[in-house]
Amino acid sequence: MPKINGNEIRPGNVLDHNGGLWAAVKVDHVKPGKGGAFAQVELRNLRNGSKLNERFRSADKVERVRLEQKDQQFLYENDGMLVFMDAETYEQVELPAEILGDRRPFLQDGMTVVVEFHESEALSASLPQKVTCKIVETEPVVKGQTAANSFKPAILDNGLKVMVPPFVGQDEMIVVNTETMEYSERA
Repeated sequence: MPKINGNEIRPGNVLDHNGGLWAAVKVDHVKPGKGGAFAQVELRNLRNGSKLNERFRSADKVERVRLEQKDQQFLYENDGMLVFMDAETYEQVELPAEILGDRRPFLQDGMTVVVEFHESEALSASLPQKVTCKIVETEPVVKGQTAANSFKPAILDNGLKVMVPPFVGQDEMIVVNTETMEYSERA
């Protein structure tokens, strides 16, 4: 495992720290008037989700971990556990449903998801950036309503509510950005 200096930690880096795997969520470089500069790092444990604030001086060495990313197919949900399958080896892996947080409704049967592994342990899953959904309920299309940046609420087939442009009608397929949870384009 490569060791990096404390001032080289970036958000998204995974560190082996205090016997656990931690992802750097937020990094602030602080240079006080007296004393040496340090990095104030907010860490999130990849195994149990707990948070930790830690200070690293530039002289501190930290172990950076590389996670292996594999494409996995979502099969089903069972007792709060999401079951994924490797398309090549047909091995199945389970992850808790909370790992996706508020993006869970975007997960569809058969969807290909990137699962991150450390050695053979599955740690996290990330959805594709864009997902196609169907609008179940929205206000009717009004002709001539072309005011700049006017959006209307719409309820998707997965139960989520997103804001869509006025020209999008009911029963239409739209593409939603899973990171911002906003309308992206018509499908």
